[in-house]
Amino acid sequence: MKSMKKFLFAAVALMAMSTIRVSAESTQSNDVYLSTIYVNEQVTTHLIMPETIRLVDISTDTIVGNQVNDNIVRLKPKGAMQDYEQAGIVTVIGERHIAQYKLIYRSCLPFASTRFTVPYWDMQEYQNPDVSMSVGEISRYAIRIFNTKRSVENIHTKKDKMKAWVNHICSAGDYFFIDFSLENKTKIPYDISEIRVKLEDKKQKKATNYQSIELTPEFMLNYNKHFKKHYRNVLVVKKLTFPEAKVLKIEVSENQISGRTIELNINYDDVLDADCFDD
Repeated sequence: MKSMKKFLFAAVALMAMSTIRVSAESTQSNDVYLSTIYVNEQVTTHLIMPETIRLVDISTDTIVGNQVNDNIVRLKPKGAMQDYEQAGIVTVIGERHIAQYKLIYRSCLPFASTRFTVPYWDMQEYQNPDVSMSVGEISRYAIRIFNTKRSVENIHTKKDKMKAWVNHICSAGDYFFIDFSLENKTKIPYDISEIRVKLEDKKQKKATNYQSIELTPEFMLNYNKHFKKHYRNVLVVKKLTFPEAKVLKIEVSENQISGRTIELNINYDDVLDADCFDD
């Protein structure tokens, strides 16, 4: 299934590239406007995409570049060129959008861009079968939940002078959003070692039959691992169904040898009652 998804994305990406190359030819013949990024061989230009980048294409070998993280590309001419000479066209394909720019050489160093953030009006949407919701969309939903008053009142626990509770369980697209909080009632700050999400049996009848399945969150809003009194985070997991005999567990452990661990157990009935976004 994963290989099929990779194949589908590659096919879509190639189709998108073909479309863009045709568009580039039309641009040259019909003088359709393309936004410009100014470059210089002594300046590294960082192009920042508002979503995760899947593919980058540079039309000529006069420009060198590489992707430095999920949404940033570095660009630089190999050498000096004529002032206002076109160095090439860069095409950036994200999770759901495509952006394309003319790269124009400027001999005057201050005119070259050191950082260029792609605005939404420069992007063209395309259908990517491998992405039902972009990281940017997931982040915006998570922030909305984070800023909303608590709606879940029945999921909470106490242990070692620690309190934990669930604020929200929401559904959007192919994902569940779980908003939870921690409260440290001691004077010792809490350093989080890890946050784990598991699907486990409610009751352990025999050790040989006990099942615990680790789930990898697709997204986490808060990456801060140190807090004194209060902590809040939103975890995003793929939608799933599970029987009444199992429980969805969030486990937070402290970064010490004998550290404190606290767990939140979410029943399937709670998941079924998840709030849905209107948009």
